[in-house]
Amino acid sequence: MVPEFRRLVTGHDEHDRSCFLFDGKASPAVTQLGRGLRFFELWETDGPVASNEGNDDAGQRQFSHHPPRGGTRFRIVEFLPDSEHCTESVTDEFRSMDTVKQIESSDDPTMHRNETVDYNIIISGEIHAVTENGERLLKAGDVIIQRGTAHTWRNRSDRPCVFASVMVSADALERFCNDTTR
Repeated sequence: MVPEFRRLVTGHDEHDRSCFLFDGKASPAVTQLGRGLRFFELWETDGPVASNEGNDDAGQRQFSHHPPRGGTRFRIVEFLPDSEHCTESVTDEFRSMDTVKQIESSDDPTMHRNETVDYNIIISGEIHAVTENGERLLKAGDVIIQRGTAHTWRNRSDRPCVFASVMVSADALERFCNDTTR
């Protein structure tokens, strides 16, 4: 299963001296079994310039698939093998996430587009990154940079795939604003 990740967050104490604010295990914030994945939220910034003020835990904000407009989101994602989940409830899950654009014209109900640039680093396992024109197998140590493209993921192995993801808010691609997305 997913390795345990220790999350350390620094800040400032009441005397403006650097300190460790949070030190503990990253727990899953959201589990979407229909899509066979779990999100471990680590941090979020509001942007366009991140703030280091305050001592609130930005990893404990209410879950949202996308970062705030102009901001970032840092998370660990665990994808279960395709054989361990079904996609029957996927359309309802996408509708509950108003920032994710499901590609309704696709034969695959998990095909979607995000208004982000995503830096994804495979930590363990393997997964197929699928676009409208092909797919590539990614293994531990590989990096994929998603740039607002229609995509989905397929874990055809027999064990979970875990990757770190930094999502950066991006402007919508105008040419897709009126396409066959939800």
